[in-house]
Amino acid sequence: MAHDGAADEANTAPLLASKTEKPRRNMYAFGCATLASMTTILMGYNLALMSGAQLFIREDLGLTDEQVEVLAGSMNVYMLVSILAAGWTADLLGRRGTLVLANGFLMAGALAMSLGGSYAALMAARFVTSIGVGFALVVAPVYNAEISPASVRGVLSSLLDIFVNVGILLSYVSNYALAGLPVHIGWRVMYAIGVLPPVFLAAGVLCMPESPRWLAMRGRQADARAVLVRTSDTAAEAELRLEEIKRVVEAPQDAGVGVWRELIFQPSAMVRRILVCVVGLNFLQQAAGIDAILLYGPLVFKKAGMSSSHAILGATIAIGVVKTCFILVVSFFSDRVGRRPLLMASSGGVAVSLAALALTLCVGEPSPVSAAACVTFVLASVAAFSVGFGSLPSTVSAEIMPLRLRAQGASLGMAVNRLTCGLVSMSFISLSAWITMPGCFFLYAGLAATACVFVFVRLPETRGRSLEDMDALFSK
Repeated sequence: MAHDGAADEANTAPLLASKTEKPRRNMYAFGCATLASMTTILMGYNLALMSGAQLFIREDLGLTDEQVEVLAGSMNVYMLVSILAAGWTADLLGRRGTLVLANGFLMAGALAMSLGGSYAALMAARFVTSIGVGFALVVAPVYNAEISPASVRGVLSSLLDIFVNVGILLSYVSNYALAGLPVHIGWRVMYAIGVLPPVFLAAGVLCMPESPRWLAMRGRQADARAVLVRTSDTAAEAELRLEEIKRVVEAPQDAGVGVWRELIFQPSAMVRRILVCVVGLNFLQQAAGIDAILLYGPLVFKKAGMSSSHAILGATIAIGVVKTCFILVVSFFSDRVGRRPLLMASSGGVAVSLAALALTLCVGEPSPVSAAACVTFVLASVAAFSVGFGSLPSTVSAEIMPLRLRAQGASLGMAVNRLTCGLVSMSFISLSAWITMPGCFFLYAGLAATACVFVFVRLPETRGRSLEDMDALFSK
């Protein structure tokens, strides 16, 4: 009897251990995704800092409206270089090595920006920063998607946008807190704050494991299995994920057809459907004009009747707070509700809010009432954007691309995203002078409504599916 009891205890022990280890493994995956995503704090900080810093840079260096417009949006265009190279770099150096490289460029760019003494120097500094931002923007979502078990992939992938929004909020707080410094010092301190964090983030990235899918692509099956065991919900799931990855890696490819040729020039029907979704989502995310609000919020508030710089910068902090808080909705619901419902609700809400903002700006004279209404509709559009379209396009893009095309496909989608963002941010002032500011927001509202229809017609639900199962989903 004693022997039988011992045997029962031995048989039961692994089950109990398995139950106890499950949270540990999930927390490990959460920690890895968090470290990878934190690099994008610096992206959000550097992109949105220009919103308030431009007021002081313009006065200190005597820049024109056109120069400010180009300086504010140039980073999104510069980013195309590193975005298009990110897939090749991530396959060569690994996801982790590319993130370390990204932090190196971010540190150098922040230092160069804080020391810049002319328009040309600032443009060069923006280029250096853009290299790091582009690498992080492409590789972090790919790493998060590849390290995460299917049950929580939406939650962990949404960390990317959470940290982007934290960076945006910190930039607005920096604008507000340092606005009282002398003009020639304040904006330089704002950028100098971004010099040290990349050093610590790079050290943290070196402590996390490489992507199991990259390891499998390099033939390092034992290392891939070790990472999967630590990041899966169960040991059985780890083995299943490894088998799926091996099946995809070992699948025969068409001879002589390179990745870019298969992706763009000779895509199969399945790849074509996936590519339409990736490019469409990334284009419409930025075409709806969110960066016009993030970068030129102070100009919008002035147009509505706000005259105090203190009040205007305070209102931009409210934008950052709302954007950061509402992005948590994606974390809680993307794996429960699904990607499609959140994307459709988000784009529909943006369309309604921007249309209301446009009506507010074109009806009546600027007044405290119109200013309050303007702030309300700006915050509503930011909230609606954040609950779906803010982070899910990058998550879905990383999910649906086949493994052999994933890094380059994510690069292509992000290139479209950043190019569209650059066009919006570099044209807002000029476009406002041409079709008026209300006309701009009516245009953005129409594009947001188009995004809602696009998701309904073209995008299947990906919630709960393994990454290797996406081929079957898009083959239908």
